[in-house]
Amino acid sequence: MHIHILGICGTFMGGIAQIAREAGHQVTGCDKNVYPPMSDALRANGITITEGYGAEQLAVAPDLWVIGNAVSRGNPLLEAILNAGLPYTSGPQWLSENILTGKKARTVLAVAGTHGKTTTTSMLTWILREAGLHPGFLIGGVPCWGEQSAALGDPQAPFVIEADEYDTAFFDKRSKFVHYRPRIAILNNLEYDHADIFENLQAIETQFHHLVRTMPSEGTIIANAKAPALDRVLARGCWSKLERFDTPFGTPDGWTLAEDGSASLGAEVFGAVKIHMPGRYNELNALAAVAAARAAGVLPQAALKALESFPGVHRRQEVKGEADGCLVIDDFAHHPTAIHETIDGVRGRWPGRRLLAVLEPRSNTMKLGTMKDRLAGALADADAVFCYAGPGVAWSPEEALKALGSHAWATHDFDALVTQVVNAARPGDVILCMSNGGFGGIHGKLLAGLKAKAESRAGA
Repeated sequence: MHIHILGICGTFMGGIAQIAREAGHQVTGCDKNVYPPMSDALRANGITITEGYGAEQLAVAPDLWVIGNAVSRGNPLLEAILNAGLPYTSGPQWLSENILTGKKARTVLAVAGTHGKTTTTSMLTWILREAGLHPGFLIGGVPCWGEQSAALGDPQAPFVIEADEYDTAFFDKRSKFVHYRPRIAILNNLEYDHADIFENLQAIETQFHHLVRTMPSEGTIIANAKAPALDRVLARGCWSKLERFDTPFGTPDGWTLAEDGSASLGAEVFGAVKIHMPGRYNELNALAAVAAARAAGVLPQAALKALESFPGVHRRQEVKGEADGCLVIDDFAHHPTAIHETIDGVRGRWPGRRLLAVLEPRSNTMKLGTMKDRLAGALADADAVFCYAGPGVAWSPEEALKALGSHAWATHDFDALVTQVVNAARPGDVILCMSNGGFGGIHGKLLAGLKAKAESRAGA
């Protein structure tokens, strides 16, 4: 089959392209502003990419057009496809029908939740790989064990997927995860996010219950025990085996059985979790991964041992370099809860050092200002805060951070941000940059500025 993917350079659609190519399909695609590293990875796999969405791409004549959720009505190629009456589908539906389900259905392990999906999916994949199961996987980021975010794996082995609640496509407004039909699902946590498509938290809870409804009675749901929104989701009905993690009780092996038949992963296991990504939130990610691996047949002891060598995930507390005695860290945190937890984790990793938090509120939810009133509280534990409000941010970052007083500084000028951070930094500082985008290459610019500052001081 020849498929042509619209929006191929996104992490999810690019992952599908890699899996499809590995499965023997001919794959081509297109995107606006084709960019590496995904474009380089795809071309290295023999995938031809066209810049833009011109209607002339109809001449490619694939068997099927696969439409990414970033493609909307009015897109010239999409309009040409619709006008010509050509067959099309979404990325999640293609993946489900061609890789996950059918006569040779794979055991799907899905990781859902507002926070921690990429890290937990990476941890779970690593555990299964270390156990020799050769899993397939599709991760919404790039794990540090290689430059690949997706792989077909052994067709008989489990498939681990990051189960995003964002909508599927222009014609399918259900969350992507309803297509995956998992046998094992992690519900890591649930808060309000994606304000551009969800009116409120209740709307997201409904989508999560759609996922729960697809689970077989012989399947396993692993849910955070301290997430009220998940309690409401499960109260609507749960037909699968239920296990909880982050509970105040447990047996020596970590699991205990409640009267309703649900199992709980107790707090005792925290002491056994040894990972190189500090912070309680990462311990919870690890616990969820251990529980899911157990449901797939991997003993907890083996899973915990595997996590000791887990190399981490790019853009999660990732050290980008050091200059003038300052560490520059990159992190994907963009929701207030994730920002707070990341600051806490970085403080635990580098105790006693001054922490400068540098934030770009770039997600659609943050640009809308939905979470702006929570920003000051999320950033309060940093020693100094620098906020860059880029294009599309209509609200005032100065007003949002006013409660932090002189510890916070905000601007709409990116170059001024870099200069201000470099000038404020002192040897020994940890500079934590948080954004769900590239942040204008700020990490390299900060390192260059810090190096120049040190050289200037030495030559004075």
